Amino acid sequence: MEFQAVVMAAGGGSRMTDLTSSIPKPLLPVGNRPLLWYPLNLLERAGFEEVIVITRKEIQKMLNLDTKMKLDFVCISDNMDMGTADSLRHIHQKIKTDVLVLSCDLITDVDLYKVVDLFRTHDATLSMLMKKTHEPTEVVPGQKGKKKPVEQRDFIGVDDTGKRLLFMANEADLDEELVIKRSILQKHPRMHIRTGLMDAHLYCLKKYVVDFLVENRTITSLRSELIPHLVRKQFSSPTSLQQGLDNKEEDQKKKEQASLDIYSFIKEDNSLLKPAPDNSCWNDHRGDMNETLYEGKVRCYVHIMKEGLCYRVNTLGLYIEANRQVSKLLLNLGLEEPLVHGSAQITDRGMIGSDSIIGSSTQVGEKTSIKHSIIGSMCTIKDKVKITNCIIMNSVTIEEGCSLQGSVICHNAVIEKGADIKDCLIGSDQRLETKGK
Repeated sequence: MEFQAVVMAAGGGSRMTDLTSSIPKPLLPVGNRPLLWYPLNLLERAGFEEVIVITRKEIQKMLNLDTKMKLDFVCISDNMDMGTADSLRHIHQKIKTDVLVLSCDLITDVDLYKVVDLFRTHDATLSMLMKKTHEPTEVVPGQKGKKKPVEQRDFIGVDDTGKRLLFMANEADLDEELVIKRSILQKHPRMHIRTGLMDAHLYCLKKYVVDFLVENRTITSLRSELIPHLVRKQFSSPTSLQQGLDNKEEDQKKKEQASLDIYSFIKEDNSLLKPAPDNSCWNDHRGDMNETLYEGKVRCYVHIMKEGLCYRVNTLGLYIEANRQVSKLLLNLGLEEPLVHGSAQITDRGMIGSDSIIGSSTQVGEKTSIKHSIIGSMCTIKDKVKITNCIIMNSVTIEEGCSLQGSVICHNAVIEKGADIKDCLIGSDQRLETKGK
């Protein structure tokens, strides 16, 4: 087994509480499938047979996933506030090989081998996935009058190939200047600084990185702490035990620092230390193997998607956008299931848009129009209803003569007769009264 796969599905969705206050984030429906289904499907398509899923007990109980893979659920207590690095540390005894870590909110049609092959080819410490940031252009329901949070930019430095990850810093951590260390420029005189890239939260990591995390408990987040640390460590020397030891106390301090250095967890491979590259299965013309043989042992790489779909569903706006694009994604994945479930009862099928999705056991009445929308399972939509650009979750009732546009209606809600709503978010179990607007 070359890799073990781990999916992080314990987060609360703090940036989309309008939805996650009543529906756990991994269970949010996207195209009538739980959000967690998408990273699991990505792994299954790549040939994985087993996956460790870190989640919470209530989520595991509610999951009903269609997968052939063996799912090893590790449940975190509700009263434990764990970051992603904490979660990986929590399961370290299960990790026996290099590891592929994904977030449950990743929806993408990326060729996973492009990330994995970077890791293999360059014997990398880290390879990761990025894509150009996508900002929703349409109105986000329920956000009228709310101030949009200011996003801090990431500055990403890559080499001429666009694959070697040389520098990473967030705007929040910088002063007025962007400072590049001389040690980076000595080895890579040409570096391209990019902004507007989204970290997809998909990481290939060496087993020794997990070992390092077990000992270094100050790191709680993969994205904001561990990954930048690994990128910086590419161009710094291992902590030395031989310099400046004036007394026993300082000697002990140096030893403790060295024990927490990533370099102390890298196991030597004598086959890589042979002076002649011809003795290796690699040669000087594949990747930067001179560096592999002679120089820094920490190496970080990035695959930046230029085409295809890639969303982190971590805001309400991106949740809506992912639902709008999901029919295209499912087509790209070769899933040829009908968009309208066979058990749905629809009186006038000609009034259902070709890109709309309708779930099982849903009933749609006469003269009802559904365009560019997703309708969940077991919904009742009565006569003369008009639905455009909406997400309707499960077991929703929409009574006669309603008009819904650009809205999200959560589980078990009831929209009474004649309601006219636009750009609204209706929570789970809510009831919108007659003639409501």
